[in-house]
Amino acid sequence: MKLLGKIAREFSGYNILESGKRLLDRKPLQCSLYVTDRCNLDCAYCTEYDNSRPHPSLDDLKKWVRKIRELGTMRIALVGGEPLTHPNIVELVRYCRELGFATSLTTNGFLLTRDLVAQLEDAGLQVIQISVDRMTPSPITKKSFKTILPKLDYFRDSKICLHITGVICADTLPESRAVLETGLARGIPTEVRLVHADPLNRFRVERGPREELERFIDSMIERKRRGGKIHTSEAILKYQRSLLRGEHVEWTCMAGYKLFFVSAQGKFWICSMVHTDKHIMDVTLDDLYANYRKKSCQEGCGVYCAVNASLLVDKPIAVLGKEILARAKRLPSIVSRSSDSQINNSTRGGVTNPNGAHKMNGSTEGGPSADEGVTLRESA
Repeated sequence: MKLLGKIAREFSGYNILESGKRLLDRKPLQCSLYVTDRCNLDCAYCTEYDNSRPHPSLDDLKKWVRKIRELGTMRIALVGGEPLTHPNIVELVRYCRELGFATSLTTNGFLLTRDLVAQLEDAGLQVIQISVDRMTPSPITKKSFKTILPKLDYFRDSKICLHITGVICADTLPESRAVLETGLARGIPTEVRLVHADPLNRFRVERGPREELERFIDSMIERKRRGGKIHTSEAILKYQRSLLRGEHVEWTCMAGYKLFFVSAQGKFWICSMVHTDKHIMDVTLDDLYANYRKKSCQEGCGVYCAVNASLLVDKPIAVLGKEILARAKRLPSIVSRSSDSQINNSTRGGVTNPNGAHKMNGSTEGGPSADEGVTLRESA
């Protein structure tokens, strides 16, 4: 990838200009569409799968997507369940892009193949988020990095932006730092999020020792300030730290307004935790705007995408400014490594990295290759 392309990639994921448009009007920024409720895994902390339900039809999904676009929504996140279990996922991605959506997809990665990645790229998919929780599987979660490490090579020359997201809880904490380091070492933007409560405000798994969780989040804040590829914003990291400390955070929830969800049955949801029986086809812009208010459930909220959108609208200069600054700090190393790469290619005739580590998505940092064992580090 050429130098300008690498620099552009550092800022493209945040869609600054696109986000700016939705800070000035009453239209929604993003919708998360449940492509299916079905999943190939059964992680204990997850509240978002139901294998008793059939996939929605492609015709229904397209109808809902058209309506979501008519409301002015600019981004669509295809989620589940596991969206890759839907037999028409590639066609749906293509349709979203034809309608002009910025399009992302969240997956556990288990069903990814080289051919499927190529099909999704050809369909125009821009972002894939792979959710991993541990280096190795456990009774709590099967989403292990070890399982999908070989699949990261599928993105080596892909135009799809890849990032890694995990969940921190008592079960995953001993391996969370290894997950973070493995992703970052491969040049992949990575984050590990604090586990959130279920719709009844209960934690389905043990959360873990507060002090240890807080130290880990502090380490991600410091890493991001130094220009590390921590995928989430500093505002969200600080918010999670406040959750652990029981501190009040002043914000106004934009869920159901700037960001909303549509279920695999076509129902309009305020967020993943707050559901309604209203069908998306019956929703108006006035309905969305009516959700622009503080909500009784927002204290302690763990729906981080909703919190992030809310903080962005509430405090755009502070949130965007810190994000731009953090990403700008990466530029000198990108320029330096790009120059080193050109020199090495000319002197070594394009010999690949001698340790066999693949470099991807603009990365020039090595990491463990797909068939190498990963040494787990003690959590901070």
